[in-house]
Amino acid sequence: MIWIIAAAAAWGIVVAAGGAAMTELSPWYYALKKPSWQPPEWLFGPAWTVILSLTSIAIYLGWSGASGPESRNLIVAVSAANGIANLAWSPLFFKLRRPDWALREVPLLWLSIVAMMAALAPVSMVASLLLLPYLAWVSFASVLNLTIVRLNRPFGR
Repeated sequence: MIWIIAAAAAWGIVVAAGGAAMTELSPWYYALKKPSWQPPEWLFGPAWTVILSLTSIAIYLGWSGASGPESRNLIVAVSAANGIANLAWSPLFFKLRRPDWALREVPLLWLSIVAMMAALAPVSMVASLLLLPYLAWVSFASVLNLTIVRLNRPFGR
C-alpha cells in the first residue's frame, strides 16, 4: 500500500518539478502584454501545488479502488498521458517562446484531464471529482493563454 502512495506522490512531484523547471520568467515573458485579470505571479505556485496534490490523491484513490489489472492499467495510462500533456505546455510557452504553440497543446491537456476523470469515475467518484479544480484551472489558463496570444501575436519572427 505504501508504494501506491509513493508512486502517486512521485507523479505529482515529477509533474510539478518538471513544470517549474521549464517555467522561465525571463525578460521576454515580462515584456508580453497580459490582461489586467491575470492572477498575480505568486498564485501560480500554490495553485499548482494544490491541483497536483489533489490529482495525486485521486490517482491513489483510483488505484486503491480498482477492481483489477485492467482498471489499474487504464489509470496508469491516463495519468501518464496527463503528466506528459501537462509537461509539454511550459517548454512551448516559456522555453520556445511560442504561446501560440502552447495554446494548440491546451486541448490535449484538457482532454487528458477529462480522460482521467472518466477513467476514475467508475472506480471512485470522489477521485474523479478531485480533478475538477485541475480542469477549472486549465480552462481558465487556456483563456489566459488565448488572450496573451491575441495581445502579442505574431510569434516566431
